[in-house]
Amino acid sequence: MSESTSAIEVCIAGTGSYVPERVLTNEELSAMVDTSDEWIVTRTGIRERRIAAADEFTSHMGSKAALRALEQAGMQAGEIELIVVATITPDTPTPATACHIQAQIGASKAVAFDISAACSGFLYAMKICKRLISDGAFKNALIIGAEKLSSVTNWEDRGTCVLFGDGAGAAVLRRAEPGEGSIVATEMGTDGTLTHLLEIPGGGSALPITADNANDHLQTLTMQGKEVFKIAVTRMKEAAEKVIERAGWKAEDIACVIPHQANLRIIDAIADRLAVPNDRVFVNLHKYGNTSAAAVAIALDEANRSGAFKRGDHIVLVVFGAGLTWAAAAVRW
Repeated sequence: MSESTSAIEVCIAGTGSYVPERVLTNEELSAMVDTSDEWIVTRTGIRERRIAAADEFTSHMGSKAALRALEQAGMQAGEIELIVVATITPDTPTPATACHIQAQIGASKAVAFDISAACSGFLYAMKICKRLISDGAFKNALIIGAEKLSSVTNWEDRGTCVLFGDGAGAAVLRRAEPGEGSIVATEMGTDGTLTHLLEIPGGGSALPITADNANDHLQTLTMQGKEVFKIAVTRMKEAAEKVIERAGWKAEDIACVIPHQANLRIIDAIADRLAVPNDRVFVNLHKYGNTSAAAVAIALDEANRSGAFKRGDHIVLVVFGAGLTWAAAAVRW
């Protein structure tokens, strides 16, 4: 789904991220399941991931990332008009995690709600809020990708437990002043015929968790990795190409590509297909694993704070997740 032109330009005024203190290394995982550091690194590029404490929830991580984004934007929580949280691991089925975050950071004026688009959620939130600000409904928005995937991971399944981690990333969007950067183009898509390839089958109305099935790992992530890999590369390439074309850019114009941090082979394949050198592709997968909706948000913040791009540079964000869903954004910083 593409967008029509809109009157008010929207910029990213600040970014923030947070990851838990606890580091879970590949070596530690090797003591839990039949795997090895070499096996994990060779197939995924992941070396370690962060695990939230038992009393550390998705909202807590999201709030910390949000406050850091607000600080960089030079704004107070009370100024925020809209909070959209992308997550598949909400604190509670209802109310929304965004409501918990609104209370925790003191954003008393903000409308708050969640969206569920798995790994694509942060860029879905970006597109939604860009449109709402462009149309004049809100002056600003706080978008957050936050996940406690350790709470929905089957730690007995070596095919999935090595992949996931916990964390949160955030960005403040607002009306752009003359001469500031802007979110130039966005793209998102869905193929609901492929829901079975990546899902949490239990815990919803279709398959409630009961005393009889509580030990069957139905409320944990399952994935058909090879099939997801092939579709992810194709859809991410297409989405990125669309926003690059819509922005009027070429590969050589792009200072930084920030892809979903799920698998280094996917990232390398995307870079190759977009003809962007690897030194202009931001990767932090080795440190955090796949944090779903938080992954591209954390990477955006780390790339921003590390100087991977500067004011006026062109950056492309591109993601893929369960649904199956995908999205991309072209941003002039």
